[in-house]
Amino acid sequence: MVEFHVDRGSGYPAYLQLGQQVREALRLGWLQPGDRLPTVRDVVARSGVNANTVLKAYRELELAGLVEARQGSGTFVKASLGSAAPEDLDPLRVKLADWVAEARTAGLEDEDIYALLREVLSGGAQ
Repeated sequence: MVEFHVDRGSGYPAYLQLGQQVREALRLGWLQPGDRLPTVRDVVARSGVNANTVLKAYRELELAGLVEARQGSGTFVKASLGSAAPEDLDPLRVKLADWVAEARTAGLEDEDIYALLREVLSGGAQ
C-alpha cells in the first residue's frame, strides 16, 4: 500500500505529486497489478488534500492506463512500470543510501544532491 505525502511548498500541484508517488511505487515494485489504491476518503484523511484533487490524480493515472476504477470496489492497479525486479533494487538502494550519507557529510543539501543526480542522469558528468 502506498502512503501519500503532499508537499504544499513544492510548487508542484498536489494531484501530480500523488500520481508521481503511484508511478514510483509501481517502479519500485511496492504496487503490483491487482493491488487496490487507497480510497479517496483515506487519502483525504491522511494527506489533507481535497477529494477532487485525489480524483483528478486517479483519473490521470487511469488515462495513462496504469489503474482502473471499478464501480463500488475502488481503484486498482492495472499495469506495472519499471524493468528491474524489486530484489535487484535492494543492493542498489543500500549503495545509494551510503552515497547520500557521504554527500550529506560533505555538506550537500537535498537540492544539491538532486541537482547532481539530474546532471548525472542527463549524461552531463561523463
